[in-house]
Amino acid sequence: MFSFFSKSISEDNKTIFDFKINSINGDELNFSDFQGQTLLLVNVASNCGFTKQYDDLQKLYEDFKDKGFTIIGIPSNQFGNQEPGANSEIKNFCETNFNITFPMTSKYDVKGDNAHPIYLWAKETFGSSTVPKWNFHKILINKNGKVEDTYASFTNPMSKKIIKKIEQIL
Repeated sequence: MFSFFSKSISEDNKTIFDFKINSINGDELNFSDFQGQTLLLVNVASNCGFTKQYDDLQKLYEDFKDKGFTIIGIPSNQFGNQEPGANSEIKNFCETNFNITFPMTSKYDVKGDNAHPIYLWAKETFGSSTVPKWNFHKILINKNGKVEDTYASFTNPMSKKIIKKIEQIL
């Protein structure tokens, strides 16, 4: 019983900085490289009604990147088959149409048993509000590497609610 209890405690002590993910270029993106920064994880898709949020995500990134803030775009095809392309197609789409300069990852599942471990960790440590219900769901991570808050797809990245919270925790 103590063994199980110890394992549970160590899982709760994990932070986002303990994880790695593949970048859209296929390189390993180590979250420890973002130690001490505030992060916004966003599951993205190229063919979604919310895709226009890329413009505001880029603006948010530009406004706060020099203050210790980074956005990580995580493409997923789990909602309405709205991200069917290969990583190279997704990268080209984002750079050509939205001039995206924030880090993007390879395409991953973001919900269910096959979700990337970051999403499983977020759900375990913060609860079901971290599980995306659609594309462009946002998870705000504080400088300590813990989930600070979550925002539904319809919450614009440049909303007062998100900006105020980012400014508060930077």
